[in-house]
Amino acid sequence: MHQVYGYIRVSSTDQNEDRQRIALVERQVPQSHIYLDKQSGKDFNRPQYKQLLQILRPGDLLYVLSIDRLGRNYEEIQNQWRVLTKAIGADVCVLDMPLLDTRQGRDLMGTFIADLVLQILSFVAQNERESIKKRQEQGIAAAKARGVCFGRPCVPPPADFPQIVAEWERKQIPLSEALRRSGLHETTFYRRLREYRILQSGKKETPLS
Repeated sequence: MHQVYGYIRVSSTDQNEDRQRIALVERQVPQSHIYLDKQSGKDFNRPQYKQLLQILRPGDLLYVLSIDRLGRNYEEIQNQWRVLTKAIGADVCVLDMPLLDTRQGRDLMGTFIADLVLQILSFVAQNERESIKKRQEQGIAAAKARGVCFGRPCVPPPADFPQIVAEWERKQIPLSEALRRSGLHETTFYRRLREYRILQSGKKETPLS
């Protein structure tokens, strides 16, 4: 007898999975058949997902709320979709995208449309992951620029750091003078310089209101 399963993924342990779980329960997925990973979607090296692959059989049905809950890596999503539907022979239904339901449209046109939608959505999922990562980097850089330290105690750059950097980049002062004026070791100087550039890049991309 074919079984029905559900897969849930949240990116961190403090995120709430209730919305995904409710959607699966509404489809009458047994609680014991719901697999949950609290892990990034950058790859499929996740314990519960791996366990799910071992249990799925041909003809079983797997529900997932959205394609980005399955993963956020374009190529990996494509590969895993083939593993689920071809290698294992299970059906997959993405609840918020009815076109991604392998039980429907099994003819050539239906398969073509589903493949096209999958490629678009998996691209969007990866693009969003990269955008999130970039915003996180900019946020960390902004925090460090304000003197917030992460991990080991850090040495904040001086208030005139942008001026020192500008003079150094224009070759008006040597690196040794830039280090002396900023009060930083060379490794720390380059780290603060990288954070400063990330912060400046973020400001340039912010549209004026």
